[in-house]
Amino acid sequence: MDLAYDGTDFHGWAAQPGLRTVQGEIEAALAVLIRDPAGPPPRLTVGGRTDAGVHARGQVAHLDVDDALAGRVTARKLGGVLRRTAPDVVIHGIREVPAAFDARFGALTRRYEYRLRGASARRDPLTARFTAEVPRPLDLAAMREASEDLLGLQDFTTFCKAREGATAVRTLLRFDWREAEDGAFVATIEADAFCHSMVRALVGAVVAVGSERIDREQLVSLRDRRERTNRFTVMPAHGLSLEEIAYPPDDELEDRARRTRARRDPLA
Repeated sequence: MDLAYDGTDFHGWAAQPGLRTVQGEIEAALAVLIRDPAGPPPRLTVGGRTDAGVHARGQVAHLDVDDALAGRVTARKLGGVLRRTAPDVVIHGIREVPAAFDARFGALTRRYEYRLRGASARRDPLTARFTAEVPRPLDLAAMREASEDLLGLQDFTTFCKAREGATAVRTLLRFDWREAEDGAFVATIEADAFCHSMVRALVGAVVAVGSERIDREQLVSLRDRRERTNRFTVMPAHGLSLEEIAYPPDDELEDRARRTRARRDPLA
């Protein structure tokens, strides 16, 4: 299932009792379509679990459906239900995939974008739901240089909290900036995987360089210290969007999922 959503009015992706979530809305719509009281309720596995307020243009999820019921689950039908119940969610497509496909563990890379404006940029109320405001002037050239210092295989403990029993070792493949037509600065961040709040923390660290709160040498020192810090701020959720999740060819899905599930060795 390929989908997108405006995360503004959601308490994140994951279903939570009493709260409006993306997963909760889609699973409720699926239950309307499937109408199988004898079977288990529909459950989605997501490729990139987003926090409250985070958006997505390129989210992916998968669902196991009995063959006899699969014809009821189409993008047109599901989209029709969601237009009535959750118009801030769009289903781009639904297709059958091999049994080895796993939206979460089968992913090769995830790519995010983060939009922000510095104090000198003209504010735009039409994009305010998707653009963070930084109340200081920002040096875009300095931010580009600082982003390069974070690329590659690193222990990102400074920028995230790894789940229990795991490490924060990740490979950051891309971290660059451009200026959008509306004057906002847009970061593109891609990695083999991310841990909780890692993207927003990485952007916050680079913004700290761009606003002269810290310099590049201090950023590298903080990176290598591998401990949480208050020298930079984790950026607000609403500037972040999940843009794309990439998967290997079908014959490599099982191997990719196995490797992803394996614990990553700590770095020396």
